[in-house]
Amino acid sequence: MAQNQLPCDGDGICMLCKAKPSDEEKLNCKTCATPWHAGCLSSRPDTLAATLEWDCPDCTSLFTDLPPVSYGKSLLDGAGDTSGDLIVAIRAIEADTSLTEREKAKKRQNVLSGKTASEEDADDAKMKKGNGGGKDVLDVLDGSLNCSFCMQLPERPVTTPCGHNFCLKCFQKWTGQGKRTCAKCRCNIPPKMASQPRINSALVIAIRMAKMSKNVVAGGPSKVYHVVHNQDRPDKAYTTERAQRKGNSNAASGKIFVTVPHDHFGPIPAEYDPSRNQGVLVGECWEDRLECRQWGAHFPHVSGIAGQSEHGAQSVVLSGGYIDDEDHGEWFLYTGSGGRDLSGNKRTNKEQSFDQTFEKSNKALKLSCLKGYPVRVVRSHKEKRSSYAPEKGLRYDGIYRIEKCWRKVGVQGFKVCRYLFVRCDNDPAPWTSDEIGDRPRLLPVISEFKKATEIIERKGSPSWDFDGEGSCWKWKKPPPASKKCIADGNPDDPKRSRKAIRKGHNTSVRDKLLKEFSCLTCRKVMVQPVTTPCAHNFCKLCLEGAYAGQTFVRDRSRGGRSLRSQKNVMKCPSCPFDISDFLQNLQVNRELMDVIESLKSKAEEYGDSAELAEEDVDGSEENSDVESEKDETNAEKDENLNEAMQDPPVKSISKSDNQCKVDGEESKISVQEHDVSNGNSENGKHQSGDLEGANEAVPAVKRPTKRKKPNAEGHSPKGGVGKKTRRGKEAHEPVDGGNNSPSSPLHVLSDNDFV
Repeated sequence: MAQNQLPCDGDGICMLCKAKPSDEEKLNCKTCATPWHAGCLSSRPDTLAATLEWDCPDCTSLFTDLPPVSYGKSLLDGAGDTSGDLIVAIRAIEADTSLTEREKAKKRQNVLSGKTASEEDADDAKMKKGNGGGKDVLDVLDGSLNCSFCMQLPERPVTTPCGHNFCLKCFQKWTGQGKRTCAKCRCNIPPKMASQPRINSALVIAIRMAKMSKNVVAGGPSKVYHVVHNQDRPDKAYTTERAQRKGNSNAASGKIFVTVPHDHFGPIPAEYDPSRNQGVLVGECWEDRLECRQWGAHFPHVSGIAGQSEHGAQSVVLSGGYIDDEDHGEWFLYTGSGGRDLSGNKRTNKEQSFDQTFEKSNKALKLSCLKGYPVRVVRSHKEKRSSYAPEKGLRYDGIYRIEKCWRKVGVQGFKVCRYLFVRCDNDPAPWTSDEIGDRPRLLPVISEFKKATEIIERKGSPSWDFDGEGSCWKWKKPPPASKKCIADGNPDDPKRSRKAIRKGHNTSVRDKLLKEFSCLTCRKVMVQPVTTPCAHNFCKLCLEGAYAGQTFVRDRSRGGRSLRSQKNVMKCPSCPFDISDFLQNLQVNRELMDVIESLKSKAEEYGDSAELAEEDVDGSEENSDVESEKDETNAEKDENLNEAMQDPPVKSISKSDNQCKVDGEESKISVQEHDVSNGNSENGKHQSGDLEGANEAVPAVKRPTKRKKPNAEGHSPKGGVGKKTRRGKEAHEPVDGGNNSPSSPLHVLSDNDFV
């Protein structure tokens, strides 16, 4: 292959001109299916029909330099060891119309690796077994994350910026020979990483978990979990023999009397109350939070907010945790969670030390506001400032709806998340003498709106609303489906117990592995993962959005003598490591992305096979009722797995092409920008009424250049205005920071910038 002809890399960027060609400018090789940039080829096909039979320079030179071979002998039959047979085998695969593109790619990989037909059948049989989920997980990692030197799972794995994994000792031996390129793709290795490589902790944990799961399947020691089933719990809160101290601090709640899942929205009617057949009524009181949990009004023991950031909030407790709360009965102002240092022995710390943000529980309340979900409200006697709190214990006060939420500076000087709750229940409140429940009312006037920022209001119709015909509050839209399973009241069914154990065994390891492969910014399973030289893993879009609008260099001129451009330091979001050079050419970690996709697909595949295997073991004849019940269980399982394993949603990302000049030539850089929902709008309001408005975006990291105050002589000891250069001339720093403003386009560094 001529040195002036190179194909496109894994991201579709030409390795010669460093530009991403369009689909019309790409040529795919008929033999190896590698994409090439037509504009950078020395010889191109003359006609459109010739592009379908075009061979790349690699395959052409390889095929023409070899002597002719017998076409009756092919690697598809497990024979042949010459490069001519290799090309014949690949062309035979491409000509087979019965294969899909994925099957063709798999067969090409097997041919290139030298596997015979019997080995391929053995691999297929191994993948279809479905016995021992941990072993399959280890096989996935063993086939994708192997070290390129020793061909084993890496010991103390090191990941290069180009996305290839090596053992620490293998990598140090390679770089110790003076080699500064990746052994697999020949990309340059940063000098700092070559001298001091970092261990990828995410891969360490993933490999350890896979090995532990294999030992459990093979009959090794397994971890013992202490679980007390609901039917075995007493009617009151209790302490087990494992508790070192008595009292409610170590107590567990008693039996759960309702059959609603933990993420149930709205009131709890009589059909979910098999013991009393009346449901949870407004005004019902309990002694403590543990007893409140037994009746499903509010499940968490300590937290005041019950909800999930991607699902919504189901209930809250007013217990006087924040001094900013205001309780007016039919409506109240609620303060979100967070902002306090609870580390060590500061679990009861009430002093706020940092700002609250719309994340975790606060994001769940925000989502309930945007969707108009009903929220159960429980008042506690600990709220001493409220006239509506009970004298002792806790009391269920009915359904409320969040109408608005915003952020403002609280009493303690830090920003807090605020929520306006308005009562909308069919039953009268415990403090009123009315015989009927609430009716739609006007929203109260909130004085703190004047100093509020990021005001969020619901634009569409709410899910829980008043029905004029029936004169009652009810679901106007279908309630959100539950993502958690509950006991069906028949705990003595051994078949269901075995199914639950088998399902948990097959999916728990994969779920934990997918959780370990989460982005450090969005906290979700990574999409297009990239690994920084400091061994931190992020989504490609999240990492680009964190530095959107920042420049790689800034000019230092103020109308006079122009100085050389200065490099901007861009620190990793998780550590102080400078990754500005890495950001100029982000390479997707293909090996890690293949592992994530394999884990997602296998979670669904082995979930189905486990159910089929359980039916074969039982061997019992089931009637039509049991069959329908089994279908509902499988459908619910598949839905839960799909929702749990699905790719995280992209967060309001806009794409723009910014023009910039490099050594007099213009090039385009595609910048992925996150639509930041916190503080990026000019009026300080969050304009969103759909679900996308509930998703938090990653704020751009801004590090403005600080000016140093000059001394009496007009010089600054640490640079700035009047700083002396090495040649004895003054270098003046720009007052506005040059091109370091968020609106400046990205400037690509060249070799001349550091001469």
